[in-house]
Amino acid sequence: MTAPHAGIHEVMTSVGGALGVPGFTDVLGLPESRRYVVLLIDGLGLDLLREHAELAPFLSSCLNVENVLAGIPSTTSVSLTSLGTGLRPGQHGMSGYTCRIPGTSRFLNTLKWDDRIVPEQWQPHPTVLSRLADEGVAVTVVNDARFELSGLTRVSQRGVPFVGVRHAWDRLTAVVEAVERDDRALVYAYESAVDHTGHGSGVDSDEWRKALVEVDRDVADLRAALPPDVVLLVTADHGMVDVPTDGRFDLVDHPKLRDDVVLVAGEARFRHVHTRSGAEAKVAARWRSALGDRVEVRLRDEAEEWFGPIDPTVRGRFGDVVVAALDDFAVFASDAFSVELLLRGFHGSITARERRIPVLVAG
Repeated sequence: MTAPHAGIHEVMTSVGGALGVPGFTDVLGLPESRRYVVLLIDGLGLDLLREHAELAPFLSSCLNVENVLAGIPSTTSVSLTSLGTGLRPGQHGMSGYTCRIPGTSRFLNTLKWDDRIVPEQWQPHPTVLSRLADEGVAVTVVNDARFELSGLTRVSQRGVPFVGVRHAWDRLTAVVEAVERDDRALVYAYESAVDHTGHGSGVDSDEWRKALVEVDRDVADLRAALPPDVVLLVTADHGMVDVPTDGRFDLVDHPKLRDDVVLVAGEARFRHVHTRSGAEAKVAARWRSALGDRVEVRLRDEAEEWFGPIDPTVRGRFGDVVVAALDDFAVFASDAFSVELLLRGFHGSITARERRIPVLVAG
């Protein structure tokens, strides 16, 4: 199956169209059905899946909708919010793994959150799941019980019942029970093992390969347990690349790059650089000169191709200068984000390996 160039923000809205819900268009050409399960495997980029097809025979046997990309930055909180709202980052305002809280010198870690930030105010748009529920679809989220009240869940999946689970076998039971409750149903579920292992051990590791084998078996078991009329759609939020030692550039060792800079946010593969007013062009030129062809540097006003049109209400969350790492390079800021130095696998940037995602029809 080949769709015209499409984004992750069009996946769940296409499911709504395939379910026949008024107001939703299936731009991906998905199978029509009254019951869907959407399983997101964090970190399983399409390139990684195809390079390791022999380790994931079930997933690799599924029909894929081609030409679907994660947004930019290609990172979990941004992608899940795009999936969950049907909007691009410039509209929903989730600008990265960490993003500046406008009017302050603080940043929000969008996975850990901050109790001073109300998620429903940070991202006020209704979720696709809640809109489908309002149209009579029995919608359920099945995810790790720890995430039920998290900021990211409230931003991207609020407005529908949440079933908390602890293990893959608990998830299987919960998903099957939820989708069988009604003759028109949608269940969204999430799997984190591939991403977690990739960050810690790298995607070129035995540990990552083992995680992929286990996830493939879990998805095959889920498909076997679902009623035949239920469409299982498997997707991802981003891919991943390993960053070697010689590809690690630490701003601590290059203090001149912080001249005229108020705050550095984002993550190692995609930096939001907030500058002193009027210094944007000078900072961008300085970073281009220092980093060369290992990155792509743009001013915020030149980056709407990446983010989509930026709503004025969220403009301050995006860097005045944005820096996207290329190949196997990354920009660290060990004084603020020391944990990143412990990681091996990364994502967030504009490369095809990070942005190409599977949309697999299993059933």
